[in-house]
Amino acid sequence: MGSLSSDDDQARFRSVVLPHLAQAYALARWLTGDRVDAEDVVQEACLRAFRGIGGFSGVNARAWLLTIVRHAAYTWLGKNRSASLLMVDDLEAAIADLPVPFRETLVLRDVQGLDYREIAEVTGVPIGTVMSRLARARRRLIVRLGTEAPGDAS
Repeated sequence: MGSLSSDDDQARFRSVVLPHLAQAYALARWLTGDRVDAEDVVQEACLRAFRGIGGFSGVNARAWLLTIVRHAAYTWLGKNRSASLLMVDDLEAAIADLPVPFRETLVLRDVQGLDYREIAEVTGVPIGTVMSRLARARRRLIVRLGTEAPGDAS
């Protein structure tokens, strides 16, 4: 009987987690700022997701997985917060400089395309907080990029 449930769990894991793996990796990459670190975070998140697959309600697989990735990333950052982050371009550097709550909200919305309700679910804050964080993150980004990029001011 035990093997049946583990087969079920494996099938469930594949259907729930695998379709969202690229987004899980992208979120981990934005939160850690490093490709290799992101792989470590996603591996840990996948282990947690597999162990917890029985508790998945079946409602929103993407939000469920990204919540696990977020927790795994915070655990990882707490243990290995890297002093220097290598950034590829100004936008990525500006995003990396945002405080983490702003950064994750911006990335979940603008990079990964989650809606406000999903972001609220993933981050565990009310929708109003999501909206204000997003607005503040975008404002900071615009100010930061505006000071660095002297462009056409018209």
